[in-house]
Amino acid sequence: MDENISTLNITDILNTLPHRYPFVLVDRILDVTPGESITGLKNVSMNEPYFQGHFPAEPVMPGVLILEGLAQAGAIMAYLTMRDQIGKKLVYFAGLDGVRFRQKVVPGDQLIMKVQTVKKKMRMWSLEGKAFVDDKLVAEAKLMATFS
Repeated sequence: MDENISTLNITDILNTLPHRYPFVLVDRILDVTPGESITGLKNVSMNEPYFQGHFPAEPVMPGVLILEGLAQAGAIMAYLTMRDQIGKKLVYFAGLDGVRFRQKVVPGDQLIMKVQTVKKKMRMWSLEGKAFVDDKLVAEAKLMATFS
């Protein structure tokens, strides 16, 4: 990866995150400022395994997976901020607050995930995440994460 990155493709993401299929929920990073903010993209496809059961007659992306996508985007930003931790430490969820789901996310949607750092102290990160489809807010949460 280039030291002055602003975008990442799926290969770059897989070289950064420990997650693997079917649990990688970020397809591309559109913009990143290490330590400050990141914008990720997830193409929501009918081929996703969770749509077989959630719900067969009306497929809806599970809200917890939208939150996981926001967390993964935040983890990518954390790893790009602290590159020496890539492959050595994992980034774990430490808390969620203020979770709101505003609209369904369905196959064919392009989920845009924006995460900003609110506070960083040692290995603990406080983040604010918002997910959008067609510029409409679909979900938001305050996330806490830590390297361990």
